[in-house]
Amino acid sequence: MIQSNWKRLYTGLASGLLLAASVALWAPTSANAQARALPDFADLVEQVSPSVVNIRTLEKVTPRQGQSGQIDPDMLEFFRRFGLPVPNIPRQTPPRNHPQLPDDEQPRGVGSGFILSSDGVIMTNAHVVDGADEVVVTLTDKREFKAKIIGADKRSDVAVVKIDATGLPAVKVGDVNRLRVGEWVVAIGSPFGFENTVTAGIVSAKQRDTGDYLPFIQTDVAINPGNSGGPLINMRGEVVGINSQIYSRSGGSMGISFSIPMDEAVRVSEQLRATGRVTRGRIGVQIDQVSKEVAESIGLGRPQGALVRAVESGAPADKAGVEAGDIILKFDGRSVEKASDLPRMVGSVKPGTKSTLTVFRRGSNKDLTVVIAEVEADKPVVKAAEPPAKPKGSNAAQSLGLMVTEVTETQKSELKIKGGVVVEAAADAAARAGVREGDVILQVANTLVTDLKSFEAAVGKVDKAKPLLLLVRRGNLAQLVVIRPAR
Repeated sequence: MIQSNWKRLYTGLASGLLLAASVALWAPTSANAQARALPDFADLVEQVSPSVVNIRTLEKVTPRQGQSGQIDPDMLEFFRRFGLPVPNIPRQTPPRNHPQLPDDEQPRGVGSGFILSSDGVIMTNAHVVDGADEVVVTLTDKREFKAKIIGADKRSDVAVVKIDATGLPAVKVGDVNRLRVGEWVVAIGSPFGFENTVTAGIVSAKQRDTGDYLPFIQTDVAINPGNSGGPLINMRGEVVGINSQIYSRSGGSMGISFSIPMDEAVRVSEQLRATGRVTRGRIGVQIDQVSKEVAESIGLGRPQGALVRAVESGAPADKAGVEAGDIILKFDGRSVEKASDLPRMVGSVKPGTKSTLTVFRRGSNKDLTVVIAEVEADKPVVKAAEPPAKPKGSNAAQSLGLMVTEVTETQKSELKIKGGVVVEAAADAAARAGVREGDVILQVANTLVTDLKSFEAAVGKVDKAKPLLLLVRRGNLAQLVVIRPAR
């Protein structure tokens, strides 16, 4: 019995020692494996940081008695960028021997940038240098240069400045198409004036729509006022974006930041360096998204393309034969998946170029040739004419909850339409669908409406148990409306 107990004790001790040895051997190996799996940005930062610069902007002001005091220049960029009122701080007497700027030269803001070429060409945000009378660039070796603004494009928020220096360390430009959601990225900049601050995170999304001309890169990298204009860097040490915007309710980083894709920024910078301005194409249409409901109603299959709500008179689209209610599916053979794709595609084309539009109109596709024009200031919208005082009712219209009348010759001339019927009153299903008094109905279920007779004929042919699609003109804009049958 005693011998048996000793045997069991020996066996237990041996098993315990073996397990302890296994844990001891496994633990450092596991820790080393985890350490190797985590990204190390040290070499990357050492490689790229000499190419990142700090940008300070100054403005000339006329001194006057009782003028507001100085706000921390590192915060001015935040107030300007997000449209907040600048606090009025009373002027205070600076301490003795404190260095001051001349009375007519005051700090305006602070931002970041990076060296695009070794001869002193630097890229940053347009809002960083906007309104500046003087731009001061500080390199990582503490050298300071007065920079010349080569050009700035507010639509893309890209600017190019130049300093008088050579042999500078330029960045490597990366391929944005290779950038993947979930990939590690690094930002280097001067948040709140703290130069060469490094923050890291991952790509949260690509092609994020926040503007007409730019599909932004969304990241969770910590970006704060002063980071604007700095580079977004991939793990190969290549610049893939320019840090431009943040989403914040407090003014600080909330884990959502946006960067301008480098391929878009380079295209803009090339034009700025060549001519000092950016030329974009336009065709003269106002567009909207195609909803799932509309796509199903017109037989498009799925929501795609850009719905034309209005065509500017005399514009390239008008001359090409584009009509309100058309859905633009392709531009030069490239698919228009969503409405925001079209301005980018057209904007990147040189004015004067002949391009092809593929539009979906009344159940079939049609190719139109359009000559691209240059972007210009928006024209005022023409107010729609008032409907006649005494409407004539329509039996077909009443079944939809509508009262309609003929379009007058004056309305046709002012709205530049060939026909249709004017809505005098909307109730029931039509009102629920959003039809309003004064709307002009141009199509019923992909059938053109020229007058009351054609309207009644078109309505008479539709299946009352199914949704009915109308093309409606409201003011200077057109939209598709689906009237659903009562249940």
